Amino acid sequence: MKSQPNMLKKLSLLTVASLIAFGAIAQDVKPGDAHAAKSKVAMCIGCHGIIGYQASFPEIHKVPMISGQNAKYIASALTAYRKGDRKHPTMKSIAASLSDQDIADIAAFYETSGQGLPAKPGKSGAPGTEIQALLTKGNCASCHGEGMNKPIDPSYPKLAGQHPDYLYVALKSYMTTGNPQIGRGNPIMAAQVKLLTPVELKQLSNYIGGLPSDLKTVQQPKFH
Repeated sequence: MKSQPNMLKKLSLLTVASLIAFGAIAQDVKPGDAHAAKSKVAMCIGCHGIIGYQASFPEIHKVPMISGQNAKYIASALTAYRKGDRKHPTMKSIAASLSDQDIADIAAFYETSGQGLPAKPGKSGAPGTEIQALLTKGNCASCHGEGMNKPIDPSYPKLAGQHPDYLYVALKSYMTTGNPQIGRGNPIMAAQVKLLTPVELKQLSNYIGGLPSDLKTVQQPKFH
């Protein structure tokens, strides 16, 4: 009969091997390096570095502004595209090519991109009664914070000033199920969005898109 220490050693090795096989051991990821990302964002600037650039899938809309967005949110979104929790063919293929370190670096780059440039002024002041009722119904400020621009956690996005047509497409994606190409798997957002009609979602998108914002589209030079 084999000794107990040897058996425990083999079990430990098997456990480690299993964890590696299932990706349960975290990669050694350093804090995001915005400078290192300058050689990694070439695939991003073709859409997110062109002012007014429009995508056609799943419908025509301006691509989101990501300069000035929280790094933790950008990393979370890219990881979700890579895993398939967010469904979008182009974004999935791009995210699938990135390591965890690449994602951390790109996220840091876009958080700091555009620093020093003026913020988008937008419309300030209290919303009208109808919009306030929708904000309350959707419980928006509980996560996205004051003015939709100060999320309570950096893994949540800043929404203020984002392109209204993009916000509308994004919100609708939380309502989509069973589609391999479209949809976002976030149970909290799905529950909130389903309380609202498409007309109400568009009203909210237009209001939020007109708020003062930190978000920008910063045109980047091509990297060689």
